[in-house]
Amino acid sequence: MDVFLHYFWLIPLAYALGSISFAVVVSKAMGLPDPYTHGSKNPGATNVLRTGNKLAAVLTLLGDAAKGWVAVTIARVVLGDPASESNNMLLGFVAIAVFLGHLYPIFHGFKGGKGVATAAGILFAISWVLGLATLGTWLIVAFFMRYSSLAALCAAVFAPLYFSFLFGVQPMSFAILIMSLFLIYRHRSNIRNLMNGTETRLAKRK
Repeated sequence: MDVFLHYFWLIPLAYALGSISFAVVVSKAMGLPDPYTHGSKNPGATNVLRTGNKLAAVLTLLGDAAKGWVAVTIARVVLGDPASESNNMLLGFVAIAVFLGHLYPIFHGFKGGKGVATAAGILFAISWVLGLATLGTWLIVAFFMRYSSLAALCAAVFAPLYFSFLFGVQPMSFAILIMSLFLIYRHRSNIRNLMNGTETRLAKRK
């Protein structure tokens, strides 16, 4: 508990970092429409792509993933060995904080994106094996089913299972489970569209 209190500042730092919207930053830097008023009005890479600027979409995706990776990596460096229960618990709170920062950013009226890229960055910071396994799930579902949202939902379901299989049940398992539940909740409109057969498919390469 002393460790938790001593390094508690890592949590608000992670939340502030997560609150940086790279969709907004990249759009402003490249003279593109504000993602909050353009397209789906969602500050994410997919909505930035609707401007027709693929580079801006890629930069947004990388930026949102990077902030998740950076926040967790900073915490791991500061905490040192995360094997102790208190360290592991604090690392879990940091992961949740940066993720919630993206979903509910303090700099943008608590209206953020859906969290797929940021969650991916977090998982890679926790373990590259975990990150690759979850990314592989997304790629397989996206390739065969052609639905980005369905791929994200499947990845969200499997991520906590992969972690528990690789490292056993521990505080971080519950942190990843919480993030997965939030990610599923943020995709509720996509779930309705999938059930109604109105969800947009990914374009196939000719």
